[in-house]
Amino acid sequence: MRTEQNLTRLDRVFARLDREPERPAHIDVPKMSRHRVALLSATLAFYLAIVWLVVVTSWLVRFDWQVMFFRPYQQWPEIHAFLDYYVVLGQRGPTAVMVAAWLGWRSWRQHTLRPLLTLGASLLLLNITVGAAKLGMGRLGPHYATTIGSNEMGLGGDIFPSGHTANAVVTWGILAYLASTPRARRWLSAVSAVVSLGVGLTTVYLGTHWLSDVVLGWAAGLLVLLALPWCEPLIARAEVSIFALRDRRRERRSATFPAPVPVAPVAVSLPLKPHPVAQDEAAAAREPLAPARSPRAPAYLAPGPHATRSERTPVTPTGTRRPPHADRLPRGTPASATRPLTGG
Repeated sequence: MRTEQNLTRLDRVFARLDREPERPAHIDVPKMSRHRVALLSATLAFYLAIVWLVVVTSWLVRFDWQVMFFRPYQQWPEIHAFLDYYVVLGQRGPTAVMVAAWLGWRSWRQHTLRPLLTLGASLLLLNITVGAAKLGMGRLGPHYATTIGSNEMGLGGDIFPSGHTANAVVTWGILAYLASTPRARRWLSAVSAVVSLGVGLTTVYLGTHWLSDVVLGWAAGLLVLLALPWCEPLIARAEVSIFALRDRRRERRSATFPAPVPVAPVAVSLPLKPHPVAQDEAAAAREPLAPARSPRAPAYLAPGPHATRSERTPVTPTGTRRPPHADRLPRGTPASATRPLTGG
């Protein structure tokens, strides 16, 4: 008897990932080159400069107040409905689901967990850095401002830097980061830049962020993308650990379910139709035996006086075939009775 182990959906996914990559030559892991290090350093300096300009209540804060008093949502109300939907491209939940679906398909096609793990690492790094900056600076948004001309820092807010803008930069920029070819990387970089720029300006239009919040959000998202090559060794180790965990799980399951034992094939013959005589004999053999009877003599051995052959007259359906003989007497008649009487 052959027993097969039932594979779950997770086992089938890992079985797919076990295959060799279809396009290994086109999948390159970005490294922390000198150019990238220089760009990271410049972006970090720009980030710190924006924070300093807001902390000291410089011309950037005054410009924030001027844009807020301009009230763009009142100047162009006809695009308000469209921008209410467009700003969703910067929300962490919907964008993460859309991008994860695409990268999940990429992982399935390339037989590797790297795209999904890279997305997870970037979102984790984004939440830690941007979240810590928001809570640390505690700036209030335009709708909750209390003093005109102040920087509204340290008042328990969570608006600086803009989370929508930083999330748009990272979520859509990760597609360019994971692109397989340089041409695709250039096109996706341009698309992610336009989307993130539009999301940041939309938040300023709706009055939910200061302009300096948006500028700092762009810098925060770009810092996350530029720092991702430092996370690549960790991502590779995480992938190896996941597959090792999978292998241990398979070993435990194989210990629970014994390996199937091959069984030699058994020849199956069709039943033959029994011969009528043999069928009758088998039916007679299955019938119950009748009780034994006492032997009886045949009819021709019936008791009675024995007649000679000359006395046994053959009988036919039309009668006897023997002619009558008047001179014959039955056996046992005295001889004197057969002699004729003559005169003296």
